[in-house]
Amino acid sequence: MIEFKIEGDFIPMIQLLKAANLVQTGGEAQIVVDEGEVKYNGEVDYRKRLKVRKGDLVEFRGQKIKAI
Repeated sequence: MIEFKIEGDFIPMIQLLKAANLVQTGGEAQIVVDEGEVKYNGEVDYRKRLKVRKGDLVEFRGQKIKAI
């Protein structure tokens, strides 16, 4: 599991995927979210600008990111 420290109140989903090095570009992050490849707190979520906050769990291609 990747623990990602959030600076401030939140980070948008697509920025989190890019910052955690799970995708190469923001465009790729938008595509994988659009295609339903990302789970947010256990449920598929299609919102690219979703605000990921401390305590949230994001899953993508077998990787889990815990926002801390």
